[in-house]
Amino acid sequence: MSAHDPATPERTDFIRERVAADVRDGSVSEVVTRFPPEPNGYLHIGHPKAIALNFGIAEEYGGRCHLRFDDTNPIKEEQEYIDSIQEDVRWLGFDWGEHLYYASDYFHQLYDWAVHLIKAGKAYVDDLSADEIRAHRGTLTEAGTNSPWRDRAVDENLDLFERMRAGEFADGARVLRAKIDMASPNINLRDPVLYRILHATHPRTGDEWCIYPLYDFAHGQSDAIEGVTHSLCTLEFEDHRPLYDWLIENLPVPSRPRQYEFSRLNFTYTILSKRFLGRLVSEGYVRGWDDPRMPTIAALRRRGFPPEGLRNFLDLVGVGGRGHSAAEIEMLDHEVRDVLNRTAPRRFAVLRPLKLVIENYPEGQVEEIEAVNNPEDPSAGTRMLPFARELWIERDDFMEDPPSKFFRLAPGREVRLRGGYFVTCTGVTKDADGHVTELRCTYDPATRGGDAADGRKVKATLHWVSAAHALDVEVRLYDRLFRSELPDNVDYLADLNPVSLDVLTGARVEPSVLNAPPGTRYQFERLGYFCVDPDSAPGKMVFNRTVTLKDTWARIERRG
Repeated sequence: MSAHDPATPERTDFIRERVAADVRDGSVSEVVTRFPPEPNGYLHIGHPKAIALNFGIAEEYGGRCHLRFDDTNPIKEEQEYIDSIQEDVRWLGFDWGEHLYYASDYFHQLYDWAVHLIKAGKAYVDDLSADEIRAHRGTLTEAGTNSPWRDRAVDENLDLFERMRAGEFADGARVLRAKIDMASPNINLRDPVLYRILHATHPRTGDEWCIYPLYDFAHGQSDAIEGVTHSLCTLEFEDHRPLYDWLIENLPVPSRPRQYEFSRLNFTYTILSKRFLGRLVSEGYVRGWDDPRMPTIAALRRRGFPPEGLRNFLDLVGVGGRGHSAAEIEMLDHEVRDVLNRTAPRRFAVLRPLKLVIENYPEGQVEEIEAVNNPEDPSAGTRMLPFARELWIERDDFMEDPPSKFFRLAPGREVRLRGGYFVTCTGVTKDADGHVTELRCTYDPATRGGDAADGRKVKATLHWVSAAHALDVEVRLYDRLFRSELPDNVDYLADLNPVSLDVLTGARVEPSVLNAPPGTRYQFERLGYFCVDPDSAPGKMVFNRTVTLKDTWARIERRG
């Protein structure tokens, strides 16, 4: 793309305006961005903003976006995380093509550049411990104190650094620090650590190295090696930008990327600390990184969120300003419902079954009832449902002594069975404890299809499934993992929602869903949106509730 003929993106924000200015003034000939996750955990729902921004801007300007794993800490990094991150990015609809990189690809070059800084008198080997370095660094209001090893001779630093690489010293015995300014008002410039000793096997380089660069040293230089033009970071890296620039200016790098910051994406009722999320997994509070209660992309995918819903949500919130306010999680749910309403086929399911027997319906008879697959999409067609004498309906759709605003089934009351007939409750069967176990009803054969020839109306339409044909399934109902709207302000563990998961066994679903592969999404009519879980096995399907539908009666009931 010529600097004199830049693309003009349809959307705009302060990041895109800066990129556009760089293209217009000729300082950038091809826009190159990158998404550089650390492979020490699964991506969470704050990451798609950075993913969409980096890949989106590159695409809008005819450039490219790299996926680079900043794998500089072998203690916390695993191939599982690398694989999951690639799957997440692709699921969101983005692809890096041939541009997959690792910071570990550049370990030799980074080491040589560290030696360059030592020779230039701009880096030194320090014998202080981590606690001592922290104490010497000072505070936001007090300048730091020089290390007693800060003025070591260049030759001594070169010798010690080479011996560090050779594995002569124990973990934590020495570090390499940049020599910048211990009195700088920016603590990140107070002789930051560039290399530390870690006798740990790296997932990609094995035991070749026992010293590893810190993120701040590897990040900018990796950008420069790859020809990245715009390093787009969240605001927590703003204070690190002077160090990013200092390293670029003091090393013989092949290019000079520019760092720009934008606000990170936070949500209500959500914690996005990767360290805490890892704790939830390791201590068994959830079933894994992809537990549908977790705020990870893998969890959203397993729960049944469509990627379009997440992308539409990102379009709504945009890049935003420079604040740290939390987006309402309900806004994301709304966009998910909007997509699923248009795309998810409808199915009948009964979560808490109550037997309904139509006493005047012929025994052994089975009819085929035609049902619409999606009223929002005529091209989705129809399906046939078996209708018989014994059905399951939702237990919540019956009350023996209903209040005035309850319009569903009750003794002596007539309702419509969707797509089927009008039925009237004539009696109930109870167990020894007085609980209703079965409803006895009659039907009007003249109301097939759901309308009465005499024009009479009913106030409720219920869904149902044939008892003889329905599948026995497990349904997992998920709620928020945290009870507080802003859990950052409370004890995380104390705020965990004790009823964030409700597992229902013995739910019934119409037979058309049999053998649907994991990830298949449906709207269970009147109940919500659901997705087939990977735990499903032959003869035992498992469904996750993605999001609920609006329930007018539930609101009335809560108001008493």
